[in-house]
Amino acid sequence: MTTTPARLDIPKLLADLTLEEKAALLDGSDFWHTEPIERLGIPALMVTDGPHGLRKQPEEGDHLGLLDSVEATCFPPAAGLASSWDTGLLARVGEALGRECRSERVSVLLGPGVNMKRSPLCGRNFEYFSEDPLLAGELGAALVNGLQSQGVGASLKHYMANNQETDRMTVSADMDERTKREIYLPAFETVVRKAQPWTIMSSYNRLNGTYVAESRELLTEILRDEWGFEGLVVSDWGGVSSRPECVAAGLDLEMPSSGGAGTALILDAVRDGRLSEADVDLAVTRVLTLVDRSLSALAAGAETYDADAHHALAREAAAASAVLLKNEGGILPLDADNGGTVAVIGEFARTPRYQGAGSSQVNPTRVDSALEALRTALEGRREVAFAAGYAIESEAADPALVAEAVAAASAADVVVLFLGLPPSYESEGYDRAHMDLPAHQVELLHAVADANARVVVVLSNGSVVSVAPWQDRASAVLEGWLLGQAGGSAVADLLLGTANPSGRLAETIPVRYEDNPTIGAFPGELGHVRYAEGLLIGYRWYDAHRMPVAYPFGHGLSYTDFRYDGLTVTVEDGADPRVTVSLTVTNTGDRTGTETVQVYVTDPESGVYRPEQELRAFTRVTLAPGESAPVELVLERRAFAFWHPTVNAWTVEGGAFGIRVGSSSRDIRCETVVDLAGDGLRLPLAADSTAEQWLAHSHAGTWLRSTFGDSPLAAALGDPDHGRMLRAIPLSRLARFPGFPVDDVKIAEALEKFNGTQG
Repeated sequence: MTTTPARLDIPKLLADLTLEEKAALLDGSDFWHTEPIERLGIPALMVTDGPHGLRKQPEEGDHLGLLDSVEATCFPPAAGLASSWDTGLLARVGEALGRECRSERVSVLLGPGVNMKRSPLCGRNFEYFSEDPLLAGELGAALVNGLQSQGVGASLKHYMANNQETDRMTVSADMDERTKREIYLPAFETVVRKAQPWTIMSSYNRLNGTYVAESRELLTEILRDEWGFEGLVVSDWGGVSSRPECVAAGLDLEMPSSGGAGTALILDAVRDGRLSEADVDLAVTRVLTLVDRSLSALAAGAETYDADAHHALAREAAAASAVLLKNEGGILPLDADNGGTVAVIGEFARTPRYQGAGSSQVNPTRVDSALEALRTALEGRREVAFAAGYAIESEAADPALVAEAVAAASAADVVVLFLGLPPSYESEGYDRAHMDLPAHQVELLHAVADANARVVVVLSNGSVVSVAPWQDRASAVLEGWLLGQAGGSAVADLLLGTANPSGRLAETIPVRYEDNPTIGAFPGELGHVRYAEGLLIGYRWYDAHRMPVAYPFGHGLSYTDFRYDGLTVTVEDGADPRVTVSLTVTNTGDRTGTETVQVYVTDPESGVYRPEQELRAFTRVTLAPGESAPVELVLERRAFAFWHPTVNAWTVEGGAFGIRVGSSSRDIRCETVVDLAGDGLRLPLAADSTAEQWLAHSHAGTWLRSTFGDSPLAAALGDPDHGRMLRAIPLSRLARFPGFPVDDVKIAEALEKFNGTQG
């Protein structure tokens, strides 16, 4: 057995390694381990799946969850955790994941995933945080920081534009530059800048025709040169098409083992000059740096963790993740000490679905059911009756189960009905066919509601489901997502008021699937998927079209109420503007509760199209009844900037920006306006710049007007209405018109003179 060294002398190792050994280090040794070089004391590292729980498989693992794995705490998947909007909680979950990894001598945990929820049908949405890049980035950074504080590396994934499972290994996600920079890259950028994940996993797909794993722009120029990423890029499992091109682009480690095929291709490419040994050395240096980072944890040996404490944290996280969508008449929380029978209906109450399928599937240390938790909590106080109502994977109603459920509902004071998506509906590897609950479950709701009007629906689903067609039959709806192994107890806590709901939607619930922005552009065709909606995903789309939604982004009810007062802003203007938003939040109800304050920015005067509003800051505040607290949020330069594709830079235009503060994207409580000087950017003129652009330039415009003098042409160009057609013509083409007072020579002289002039 190789002794683990205290530190690696990487320069010396590079000198001592043969080219063959270097190439071998860039390949896995099996499904879950990197390649060791025993003669030089370089150990193998173990990596495992599991954004929300450790999934350590035997060495002959399969990656898709078909084989068993060690027992580990199953925390709520990202779809649930995101609805907590709680970075502190995410950090603590990350720390717990790190402790469990160390107990199994795992060096890198493959996660979290911060891809955008572009379509509600993406089969892997349960593993991703949000439709909003700011929220996903902040939550991802918190989880990574927590995990890595334990000496275990994260693998941020799937970089980038892996927003569907259909044809995920080959499809080209085709998008414009602003969409890429403003929507699909920022969450990754935030995690890199705030947490420096040890590794980043490249996605399977292509971007605008080029495999991400072979894109030097994405893996080197943006990731490393712009953002300052210091770690290693690893392929998704089986995500390498051309190994030499991947190395040249900046992909360092191929996983799992290619059985020597990748090593041979690298050696061939070096020998025939397609790849330099310097490229190989750079990738090897990154692999060795990852090994070096892991040595202290490896040297410490396997540690233990408190499974009970982690289960309690999973319960806390689950309670924070559920979102109370509706609560008519204050039917919730249920009175634990008064009232008749509580009818718990639905197989999900007894057999919880608490995680998604595929490579993130965890073997939990235990599983709480909501039925058992409610019976335990209400024992001796209120009777709890149960009826299964349906079989989870069935597509047809069972008349006997429905009759039993109706009878239970008729005899009860209140019904808690558990509905949700069967495991087969959503998984890694394929996308959902629709947004609906199984039809027989909805039929069961109608039958139960006919028997008892006091119905509370609890949902179990990894992606949003259509609620508009049936929610009028329920007095309350609790969106339970997939809540991990302690979700059953957490749901009981929320239903009985032991915990106060504080979750907020991290994704919009549309009225209909047909309302969502990807209609006609998901999942693509002929190897391409057009991101035709551009910047307008999620709430940006619904706001732009003034479209009603079932529940808006950021929505979530509480058992108490909150008031917002005294909004003020402090502006520090300049090259890096900073706006401090201050207000007071008061709990006006009779229960302690947590409010999530959200700040949205608008740019109504922009010279380019911008979404109606964009989330730019958020924070949570917990208040006792009657308590008030000051809240302060800071908006920095990027909160006001857009990506300018002409100058390839983030740009702030001068002018007025709206500041909206609210409890959701459509519950704005107070707003104000700030004026910023902006960057004063003026694009360089060209011969084919329009007359409008020439006239808008303070110096070139003065020259052009003086050249026209009082001619009829000047009057025509200046006409606010009819002159628009002339002003839209490139100056070089106007120069060809008979009698035009400017020719190509004068245009060239003007360009030389004015392009160096600010104005």
